[in-house]
Amino acid sequence: MTDVLKVTTLNVNGLRSALRKGLRDWAARERPDVLLLQEVRADPMPGALADLGYDSAWFPAQKAGYSGVAILSRRPLTDVRAGMPHTEMDAEGRVLSAVVGGVRFVSVYLPSGSSGPERQGFKDRVLLDFQAWTDALLAEGRPVVIGGDYNVAHQPIDLKNWRSNQKNSGFLPHEREWMTAHLAAGLTDTHRACLGDAAEYTWWSNRANAYANNVGWRIDYLLASGVTVREVRVDRDARLSDHAPLSGVIWQDGQVREA
Repeated sequence: MTDVLKVTTLNVNGLRSALRKGLRDWAARERPDVLLLQEVRADPMPGALADLGYDSAWFPAQKAGYSGVAILSRRPLTDVRAGMPHTEMDAEGRVLSAVVGGVRFVSVYLPSGSSGPERQGFKDRVLLDFQAWTDALLAEGRPVVIGGDYNVAHQPIDLKNWRSNQKNSGFLPHEREWMTAHLAAGLTDTHRACLGDAAEYTWWSNRANAYANNVGWRIDYLLASGVTVREVRVDRDARLSDHAPLSGVIWQDGQVREA
């Protein structure tokens, strides 16, 4: 593994929008070695942060201006894999992985089911198949870091108004049970491990002054297997999209790797 490895995951809610809101300046200041992006909503833009030394891999949706994921890295990207494979999921460009410094990084954007029963059904199918894909990935034996927007809040502490959301997509009982099983398969929720019993969110609705009142959801994750990710933090003040960047530093062999 490289001596320096800082990772950030961010749902940009449109890469062009995030660039207008200061993503380039943010990346120049924070200098993540690996930047996992979701909801890119654009065709590949390899020049987006190339001036900062980032190589990149892209997996856009077939539908223009929709979904899509990317991995940007200041270190070489190898063994890039686009898709799961899964016909429905891959048509929407939702999973991309690559090896950086001996670790397989995954950028994932799991679907929301909030628009109605059809999309919830799609989400439910995807969750099962994504678990099978993750199991196979972990079985390869390489260290793995999965970063992305899961569109699932795991526990009541992970959203402000949990009581009123128990029948809403993103906090349905079976989704939460799936997240418990997902972690039990061999993944550490590194953000929760750093938070302990504290509440912290990564996404806020654009309605009802949710950001100002900190009425949020923790639906973005950095999950790890085979490595320890510490110093995990949310940059709530970045305001690059309706999600906040979630960053961590990878440790190995008892020594901190700092950016």
